[in-house]
Amino acid sequence: MRPVRFVALGDSLTEGVGDPVGAGWRGWAALLAASLAEDSEHVRFTNLAVSGAQTRDVLERQTPAALALRPDLVSVVIGVNDTLRRTFDIHAVAAHLDQVYASFVRQGATLLTACLPDPGAMLRLPDALARPLARRQRAVNAVVHALSDRYGAVHLHAADDGWISDRTLWSADRLHPGERGHRQLAVRCHALLAETGRATGEPPSAEPESPAPTRTASLWWLATAGTGWVLRRCTDLLPQLLRLAADELHHRARGAGARLDLRASAAVSAALASLPAAGGGAAEAADALTAAAFTGPALDVGGP
Repeated sequence: MRPVRFVALGDSLTEGVGDPVGAGWRGWAALLAASLAEDSEHVRFTNLAVSGAQTRDVLERQTPAALALRPDLVSVVIGVNDTLRRTFDIHAVAAHLDQVYASFVRQGATLLTACLPDPGAMLRLPDALARPLARRQRAVNAVVHALSDRYGAVHLHAADDGWISDRTLWSADRLHPGERGHRQLAVRCHALLAETGRATGEPPSAEPESPAPTRTASLWWLATAGTGWVLRRCTDLLPQLLRLAADELHHRARGAGARLDLRASAAVSAALASLPAAGGGAAEAADALTAAAFTGPALDVGGP
């Protein structure tokens, strides 16, 4: 029996940050890997995810290494770090993801994707600061939804309010799942894969082996590692985020907030329409992608 080859691509979420085991991280992808076959010895798992990675990193660095492994299953969960940079560009995100997804589908791999909650909600930022980040993440999610549909990916919806509001699922840093959250991701991904016969092992356990972080642990993280994280992001993101917040307040004071939504809808639609057609005419493919993207309210993507 040939082993199932599973390769995971992405950022710190897939690297396993928030789920410590020994001196390293485990995470949802490793938990899922052990449940893909009846005997975990028949699974070959490689985790190429790197903390801080953006969609360009996945395209240029992780994808070539993953293709060389010829995976049967590849997970691509990425995009949050793109939203946290002043260089955020939904056109670039769409182009990067389209190339990544297409390369694995051409090779015959099953593609596993997910949409994610926005970091502003997790960090509980003031509304004027949180809204631009939320719209950016929703823009990324819209692209992921559309491209997952285009390439027939197994797609996990992980951006719902229940996931955000259950604090027991999150680690002390408020951005990454804790062990319980990683286990929930693994359980939900396994269920989707099992429905199509792509996961034949017993589902991962949802019960954590370690206690959830205490309030003291959360405060300690904010006072130590969290301070460094905030400072690094402030130099890169904060100036633009403040500009976006000012634009938000200006439009809402004039009762013109809907213009931001219209601008965002147009940006996402244009990003999808500019992608090369998977088959047939480019216009028809763009129409299908745009229809898939806007199943929810419109968004403000910001942009460089």
